[in-house]
Amino acid sequence: MITKEQKEKIELENKKIADNISHIKHRIVVFSGKGGVGKTMVSVNLSYGLHVHGYKTGILDADITGPNVPKMTGIQGEVHISGNKIIPQESHGIKVISMANLLPPDQAVIWRGPLRSKMLNQFLGDVEWGNLDYLIADLPPGTGDEILTIAQNMDPDMAIIVTTPQELSLIDSVRAISMAKKMNIPNIALIENMSGLICPECGHRIELFGIGGGKKQAEEMDIVFLGAIPINLEARKLADEGKPIVIENEEADISVTIFHIVKKIENMFNKNKKALMS
Repeated sequence: MITKEQKEKIELENKKIADNISHIKHRIVVFSGKGGVGKTMVSVNLSYGLHVHGYKTGILDADITGPNVPKMTGIQGEVHISGNKIIPQESHGIKVISMANLLPPDQAVIWRGPLRSKMLNQFLGDVEWGNLDYLIADLPPGTGDEILTIAQNMDPDMAIIVTTPQELSLIDSVRAISMAKKMNIPNIALIENMSGLICPECGHRIELFGIGGGKKQAEEMDIVFLGAIPINLEARKLADEGKPIVIENEEADISVTIFHIVKKIENMFNKNKKALMS
């Protein structure tokens, strides 16, 4: 049982978070039922896709023990503090905050759930996000503490679950979708990643992990299917160099798909806005 003092402290922290993120129009969480599905790649390129379309965007790397967003965005160096605010770093106009830039590169984060959740609350309440159209939170895989913390305190208006067409991945993504529903996130959508590979030599499409599983699952779970993102060798290489493919090669098949997904997200929120006004 918590004491009165602890309750007041929690209420103050929640108010600080709510005030700090009140200038962010849309807050989207990206997560998956299992690792290895390319969730961070989706988060990063979706954020830059939104930015290319003229939106002010930020990325919150919520994977405290395995932060990879700085690597994929080319961000290096330490995070700075101004007054009582953490100043997010920027890459190509995108604001980014990550645990990776708060610790030495070789240091492991061996923290229990409560400490990880406390760090996420700092990312929400103490980072100077400013006015944003979209804040994308890249969550760790699974359905653990971090997702509960973000869902409760970030108050997201959309959850995007990332899966591959492979049956094993789809089994786990069902759990992620169910969790998003239980957390009462108003808009829930699914992206099928690693959906086929175009051979660079002959142009033949290879279905490495199967085909159509994500769309079928979205229909069965009664959520929105945003699209199927293909495997792209150039995107993998650019990610290792800290260069999101959507800004390096807008004509690539993966970039075109990301931009289609951005348009669908725009339409979803515009539709919701019209419904509220009617």
